[in-house]
Amino acid sequence: MWARGRALTSRLDLAGLRQVFLSDAWWGLAALLWISTGLWRLLAGVEKETAYYLHNHLFLGKMALLAIVLGLEVRPMMTLIGWRRSMSGGKQPDTSAAPVLARLSFAQAGLIALMTFLAAAMARGYGG
Repeated sequence: MWARGRALTSRLDLAGLRQVFLSDAWWGLAALLWISTGLWRLLAGVEKETAYYLHNHLFLGKMALLAIVLGLEVRPMMTLIGWRRSMSGGKQPDTSAAPVLARLSFAQAGLIALMTFLAAAMARGYGG
């Protein structure tokens, strides 16, 4: 997420846009892995019972932060899809939204960092 924000603040020529798209793809892959493994851990009961998570305040806070991150992702996702379409059609996309997308990316990175602290606190037995 931080890399996408940085790429969005750089020069958005062909190479710069490729870097934006690459960092966005890595973010998408990371999000897919985090969400899928998180759901598996929540629902499979491999470490702790599902009830433990659903009654843990830190877990609920982490899920609230995830919902905010995903909500903030709607605009960047839609905009970058449009940029990709423009480029595949041989046109230079309108990158005027890049500063806003960069700020959203940096905000999301901060929220993800907070989620990591909540996860570490849960691993130490807090929040239950």
